Amino acid sequence: MIIKFNVFGKPMSVIRKNEEWQLFNESDTGIRSRVYDVIIPSDLALTELSTYLDDIFHEYSS
Repeated sequence: MIIKFNVFGKPMSVIRKNEEWQLFNESDTGIRSRVYDVIIPSDLALTELSTYLDDIFHEYSS
């Protein structure tokens, strides 16, 4: 399952794979690139993802 987010204007997606969350940048052409420098805790609930991403990427807010 791919969960898409708009994180302060930046399109991103999260995928659950092998008991871990994987974060990706989304492009306008549909190409995904993995974000390795942000770790999403594996025990984070699906309902908490948007709040977590807001907290991590708050510097993009303006």
